Amino acid sequence: MMLVSGRVVLALAAVFLTASATPAFGQTDYYNTDAGRPLTVEDAYPTERYAFELQIAPLRLERTEGGIYQWGIEPEIAYGLFPRTHIEVGAPFSYVDVGAGRRTSGLAGLDIALLHNLNAETSIPALAVAGNVLLPVGGLAPDRAYFSAKGIATRTLSWARFHVNGEYTFGEEGAEPTIPASSSRAGRPEVARWLAGLAADRTFPLRSMLVGAEVFARQPLESDEAVAWNVAAGVRYQLTPYFNIDGGLGKQLSGDDRSWFATFGLSRAFAIRSLFPVR
Repeated sequence: MMLVSGRVVLALAAVFLTASATPAFGQTDYYNTDAGRPLTVEDAYPTERYAFELQIAPLRLERTEGGIYQWGIEPEIAYGLFPRTHIEVGAPFSYVDVGAGRRTSGLAGLDIALLHNLNAETSIPALAVAGNVLLPVGGLAPDRAYFSAKGIATRTLSWARFHVNGEYTFGEEGAEPTIPASSSRAGRPEVARWLAGLAADRTFPLRSMLVGAEVFARQPLESDEAVAWNVAAGVRYQLTPYFNIDGGLGKQLSGDDRSWFATFGLSRAFAIRSLFPVR
């Protein structure tokens, strides 16, 4: 199952990378921060209409206090489906060192998300709503599907942008896969009952670069686990008009496991001419 899914993801990536495309949508893509790219707290702006963003190598490495390592990678494709609305599909893979020389790896679900921006910034912040479903696909996926709803606000000042995220997951406890509680999906924590966070970033347009930092708290699905507070910082840089690279470093400050984590990502923004409406 994992081998077949992996081949499908690689095939999709190859198709989109070699398709007839134009880089016009990628000129300021470094400015649009997604969850895990590089911070967990994202901004309220979607992928532009008719544009694609392919997350080629979003990687997360986590090390727990007990010395257990996990690698996670989640190839993902986003498409600007409607005005101010995009849809994303991701396939998270995890590789976990469970100690005593034992390791496990596999597909950790199928992630489908929809984000809609409600308004442009005026006297009020830009607001967005998002819905996400994690399907039970793969050996390391939850035992059942989980749906999450998120609210996002972004406020831009002359010297920085600020973002607030609030997310809640619906569903019963006890459906996590049988891997250590420290495990997480690439670019974002494991399924949480709720997550709330604040981030700030500053852009450097002449360098096509963004630098940001965040603080967020999450409550695991299991109600007897403590709320985990996290801090992180990251950089996103535009290599070319359509390629972006990012990296981040963070620490869980409280909760049952106070781990360190690092993220790295590479993305390509493009559009396929044949998908544009005929005028």
